[in-house]
Amino acid sequence: MNNDQEKEISFTFFGSSRLSVIVLDELLKFDLKPRLIITTPDKPQGRKLEIKPNIVKEWAISHNVPVLDPAELDSTFIEKLKDESNKDAMELFIVASYGKIIPDEIIKIPKYKTLNIHPSLLPQYRGPSPLPTAILEDTKNTGVTIMKLDSEMDHGPIVAQKKIEILRWPTYEEFEEMMAITGAHVLAEILPGWIEGKLIAIDQKHANATYTKKIKKEDGLIDLNGDPYVNFRKIQAYHEWPQAYFFIEKEGKKIRVKITEASFESDEKSSGKLIIKKVIPEGKKEMNYDDFIRGYIK
Repeated sequence: MNNDQEKEISFTFFGSSRLSVIVLDELLKFDLKPRLIITTPDKPQGRKLEIKPNIVKEWAISHNVPVLDPAELDSTFIEKLKDESNKDAMELFIVASYGKIIPDEIIKIPKYKTLNIHPSLLPQYRGPSPLPTAILEDTKNTGVTIMKLDSEMDHGPIVAQKKIEILRWPTYEEFEEMMAITGAHVLAEILPGWIEGKLIAIDQKHANATYTKKIKKEDGLIDLNGDPYVNFRKIQAYHEWPQAYFFIEKEGKKIRVKITEASFESDEKSSGKLIIKKVIPEGKKEMNYDDFIRGYIK
């Protein structure tokens, strides 16, 4: 966006995750800095369960952006949001991985409505886990959607989409970064047209909607004797959390082993080969898989 040609856009940003921070960093490259950030409350983190802010709040503080972190998006918060001190942040709301359903009373506040960056080609993969689901289901023709938010989950009309073809599955973190950067760039490109009323949001084909589920810790369990490509996709999809893992028996004790790095070699004559490179046995530090085999199996 060229500041000489376009008016400055004042907006509030809703987000709570690493994807949100990547989007914020990218938007800065287009001179798009939020006037206000809404995120989730501080919570216990780490082994000592110290109460700490999430990374979006840390970003807001380091970039001198006012931040609100309500536990509930209730009437008390709405009044606080509408406070005179926040008036210049009410033109537009942008949402990227906030993690909560935003009620109509908030969505309808800004003059230019509320836009959401969603890392899938809606109506495919609505819900909390579009990125790991795409990896798990081997959906390599994917992309990002900019949608006008409504009160239902990932249901609002589409403003813009960009398709992305994945040739080889990266880890979840790498995939997340790729999609967040793409989403931020698409948003920055379409914002002038959206503000000027030149873009029309088109309803999703709701009959074609598919949904994702919240990832649970037990989803990371893999069967080393199972399909190697399925196992590889699990390792990549769950790389950040909960991490793919398997169990071994050693000296009468069941030990959980997390897989932190792996690759997959395709083979036209078979179902391919999973190559595990690094693991973390329960209670130990990360080690090469060959060292693990020598120390725990042989």
